[in-house]
Amino acid sequence: MKPGGTNSERSTPLRTRHRQIVDNISGQGWGLSVSQPFATWHYRYMDPRAGTVAQESDLIDVDELIAAYYDRTPNPDDPAQKVVFGTSGHRGSSLDAAFNEAHILAITAAIVEYRTLQGYDGPLFIGRDTHGLSEPATNTALEVLAAAGVEVRVDSRDSFTPTPAVSHAILRANGVGSAQGLRTTGPGLADGIVVTPSHNPPRDGGFKYNPPHGGPADTDATSWIANRANQWLRDGVEKIERVSLAAALGATTTRPYDFRKHYVDDLPSILDFDAIRSAGVRIGADPLGGASVEYWSEIAERHNLDLTVVNPAVDPRWAFMTLDWDGKIRMDCSSPYAMASLVARMSAPDAAYDIATGNDADSDRHGIVTRDGLMNPNHYLATAISYLYSGHRPSWRPDAAIGKTLVSSSLIDRVGAGLGRNVIEVPVGFKWFVPGLLDGSVGFGGEESAGGSFLRKNGDVWTTDKDGLIMALLASEILAVTGKSPSVIHRELVDEYGQSWYARVDAPATLEEKAKLGALSPSQVTSTELAGEPITAALTEAPGNGAKIGGLKVTTKNAWFAARPSGTENVYKIYAESFVSADHLKQVQDEAKQVVSDALAD
Repeated sequence: MKPGGTNSERSTPLRTRHRQIVDNISGQGWGLSVSQPFATWHYRYMDPRAGTVAQESDLIDVDELIAAYYDRTPNPDDPAQKVVFGTSGHRGSSLDAAFNEAHILAITAAIVEYRTLQGYDGPLFIGRDTHGLSEPATNTALEVLAAAGVEVRVDSRDSFTPTPAVSHAILRANGVGSAQGLRTTGPGLADGIVVTPSHNPPRDGGFKYNPPHGGPADTDATSWIANRANQWLRDGVEKIERVSLAAALGATTTRPYDFRKHYVDDLPSILDFDAIRSAGVRIGADPLGGASVEYWSEIAERHNLDLTVVNPAVDPRWAFMTLDWDGKIRMDCSSPYAMASLVARMSAPDAAYDIATGNDADSDRHGIVTRDGLMNPNHYLATAISYLYSGHRPSWRPDAAIGKTLVSSSLIDRVGAGLGRNVIEVPVGFKWFVPGLLDGSVGFGGEESAGGSFLRKNGDVWTTDKDGLIMALLASEILAVTGKSPSVIHRELVDEYGQSWYARVDAPATLEEKAKLGALSPSQVTSTELAGEPITAALTEAPGNGAKIGGLKVTTKNAWFAARPSGTENVYKIYAESFVSADHLKQVQDEAKQVVSDALAD
């Protein structure tokens, strides 16, 4: 039998499961709710085939996608076709003239100019994921980088590279692990490019820049790069110098780098593999067809773990995936629909694994599946924080804070208070955790969208970008050291700090609607109460660093909601949480929905 079983073996129990889910939420009105123990997801629009295996009609034509990459010319005056950096790079589809050769020529040329202006003259590490557009875009970038004389480091195995491996390589080149330690100024600084749209559907491509600190570029950098790239599109990308791909690969400035070896060899500095081996934890790792596929097999071999790669298939169409909430193929390892196959495996009476994990296409996100099901990302973040800060990383600074985004669960705040640790709340985007991770003042940074990273055991920085591999492996360490699965520990946290009901609503939004939502202000909240409780704050800036949140957050003693446009897809998101009840959460959602409706109607 092929890894993962046949379509019929996988789809039958999933359809049954989906039917049970739908039965649970009939009549709720505000969207579908997927409820497992202490976990809730909400979506406003639900495709009836969500959670079932993709059909032929769902699959992209890879040849058409790649042909469009080269053949279609974007209109730089069309907002949907120009270069736009969201929370993590420029994303789009060649079929929409939003991710084409012209875009990559322009962005790469802009990055060359930007790094020259900044004085970055060390190697540039470039990695790609498994999306169909990633290899063509990588090739285009190499042609421009070689023509500009940039020292480039490409994967020595001509294979896929997870985002955290690129961050790890940048930091290593800039001194992490050396006697001198990390440096972010001076000659020879390294930086990087990751070609990935992360968890986005197969039709999309993505391109992001990581400066010498190893994490996502901040808005100062991305705004400059995007503006310059759009100027290149207007002036004509044919003016950009480039060489042939053969010449780029053969250039003396283009050299191999073994991303996988350096990353995998270094993992014992951040994780307790001795404990995992001694406890005999059986791990099932599902790369979801992404860049971690060869990393997981090497981790198992190198560190002698009882780890099975559940599905080693790589297919740019992702024909083996189960459909996400909206009927799209999306490698979102925090979604119970995208993860339905792995959840079904773990729910079987004869499940072969103690812990199962999933990653998105570039492996910067994690999904944790225990015998209780897929953990809500917020619940796993709280569990990981509780474990790491409870004496299991004694060499971390005693004042090392906890980093969370403002749309993450308030359970994290309560856990942090119980641990006596400061919780720093920042806007959405992992870039906000970079300074704290670099100097050790933040031990752990996490996002509700299933992204996180933490320090090495000695308190030094590991990666400054999200790392789905270490977050997944940490679940096995937690089980090995405590004898309890992460979901059991989460239940204990609920007993101590109270149960919350958390939901995120996603709905389609145009660029104009997203702009309106991004401009929400406290003045649009005219009420003094939210769901029967006095409003304690209406925020457009994050309390942890004063940065704009690109939306609005409203809080009370026992509840909150936040509304913001997505930085990666044409959807808007409403997040809400209540420590009172499910009914109270719905009240919060209804009032949040009214705020958004009023904003879109203006």
